Amino acid sequence: MLPFAHLISQLQRQGHRRLVVLSGDEQWTLTQVTALRDAFTGDWLWLQDNHSQAISGLLGREFLHAIFDAQHGFDVSAFAALSGTLRAGSLLVLRVPPLSEWAEKPDFDSVRWSDSPEPIATPHFIRHFCRTIAADPDVIVWQQSVPLSVPCLSDAPDWQPANGEPQREQADILASLLSMKHGVAAVTAPRGRGKSALAGMLLNTLSQNALVTAPAKGATDVIARFAGAHFHFMAPDALLASTQRAEWLIVDEAAAIPGPLLERLVQRFPRVLLTTTVQGYEGTGRGFLLKFCARFTGLQRYTLSTPVRWAVGCPLERLVANALLFDDALIDRKPEGDVCLTSLEPQAWESDPTRVAGVYELLCAAHYRTSPLDLRRMMDAPGQHFSVALAGSDIAGALWLVDEGGLSAALSQAVWAGFRRPRGNLVAQSLAAHGGSPLAATLKGRRVTRIAVHPHRQREGIGQALICNARGEDYLSVSFGYTDELWRFWQQCGFVLVRMGSHREASSGCFTAMALLPLSEAGHTLCEQAHQRLCRDARVLSAWNDEKIPVIDRWEATLNDDDWLELAGFAFAHRAFSTSVAALTRLLLSVDMPLPALRAKMAGATDSTGRKSLLAKLRSETAQALERLDHSRCQQLKDAILQWQFFQ
Repeated sequence: MLPFAHLISQLQRQGHRRLVVLSGDEQWTLTQVTALRDAFTGDWLWLQDNHSQAISGLLGREFLHAIFDAQHGFDVSAFAALSGTLRAGSLLVLRVPPLSEWAEKPDFDSVRWSDSPEPIATPHFIRHFCRTIAADPDVIVWQQSVPLSVPCLSDAPDWQPANGEPQREQADILASLLSMKHGVAAVTAPRGRGKSALAGMLLNTLSQNALVTAPAKGATDVIARFAGAHFHFMAPDALLASTQRAEWLIVDEAAAIPGPLLERLVQRFPRVLLTTTVQGYEGTGRGFLLKFCARFTGLQRYTLSTPVRWAVGCPLERLVANALLFDDALIDRKPEGDVCLTSLEPQAWESDPTRVAGVYELLCAAHYRTSPLDLRRMMDAPGQHFSVALAGSDIAGALWLVDEGGLSAALSQAVWAGFRRPRGNLVAQSLAAHGGSPLAATLKGRRVTRIAVHPHRQREGIGQALICNARGEDYLSVSFGYTDELWRFWQQCGFVLVRMGSHREASSGCFTAMALLPLSEAGHTLCEQAHQRLCRDARVLSAWNDEKIPVIDRWEATLNDDDWLELAGFAFAHRAFSTSVAALTRLLLSVDMPLPALRAKMAGATDSTGRKSLLAKLRSETAQALERLDHSRCQQLKDAILQWQFFQ
């Protein structure tokens, strides 16, 4: 371990950190990493299973040395986040299989993002990662069959760590914030630049009262340390529900809070400081500024560029940025010239990696919730398709589609009835589970996962051109958090609204909307049926959601065949109440029966029984009503639907 002793001493003196890749079989890598941990003092965090869950409590804190186990799966978001918690002088030890075998091994983390029922191999990302570490002279690659070589650090001046006083950049921003009379300020920075410390310093200096909010209180340790007795935390939802007032609101990692919720919070306070991380895992701060902060006139924007937790030029920070494509310089340069459209398939990660990386970078800027998880999905998940709008060699726009549908008739019927929810197929399954056609998921579609146009080339029709040029079998689909602005865009692209969800998304604070652009005759038929159903149900759904649905109201009070099937699915299978609420409304208008649970539920009354018990009552009363209306028809539908749980 002598070479590492000398290296760690150098790292501490220069304020840097390094990656050590331990590659070999499990027993060998375990032996080496245990020896390292035993030889050198430090925290030696060891992340093995449930990486993301483990890292959530570590953000906002600092550690010395860590071990990241990627022998069976590589959660890159957790890897990036862990690297950001390590202070100067640290080693980050990455355990991986033999490099020659790694690309072909199943990655158990892929089950989270690939929509595959079993782990898949992820060769494009693993080869990209291996190329990155091979090209970086400061990465220590320790392979089982190769003698260890620990390169020395190049000469660099000794590092002077922060002493708790504001650094120059922090002091300048602090002075501006203290003179702010009202409005919103945003501070963005990569990890380790001292933005949380800056927020704490502000709190400690203020004479007015202030509140702090963040996605998780555990991530505000640094703010609390610098704020001292001036630290007062409230969770975002609790703060919104309260009548609490203050002169200042500090929102840490603001990009990780749903936009509509954050907007309502900002409006409550005369002065607001938003801090967020650029590059990666809590939300992409660059996209946050472009998409969310653009709505605030007079927004004061600040950035911190000089590291505080480690020295400039840290090898570990550079490696993580290169491996996870954290560069965002593309957004600063306007793509000039006429636009031409072309397609890219995932194989382009091998043949044209720079261009596909540019697609990911643009998507990060346009969608501030794009994360390294999306990078893994883009690279290796099955059924991904990309189109780009090129202006010369620059990317002016990008479209990301994913294959959906094509389920067997039996599985589609089981999805409709609520007996099955296989992984993936977001819109295709929703068309069956929440729509009127049990065979909806048999059709084949392509869902728009992301679409982005360069900020300097927007409002030129590039987005519409990408959609118009897209190909698919039966339909294109999109699922989005409904806003009037977004819906206008999708309407202009020719999409037809087919569903409005019954709950607000946690990520956007909006109701989920789904829309289709039919391509085949079967796609047109499905789209028309789903749209007409939405129009017929819109009056009830709007009242239930307290949200207007932008379709023509074609309410009918009488039951039709679609209602009978829907009601039988609710009564005898597992169709959701929210999906069946319009048909249930018509049912109550059609029968003269007490049905106390149904009538109370429709009237908005609360029930003292548990949720499962109430749902059972609602299903039972629906069955009674159907039997009263037409016993023979009810029995036929019941027999048919119950058979759908026995699919092959």
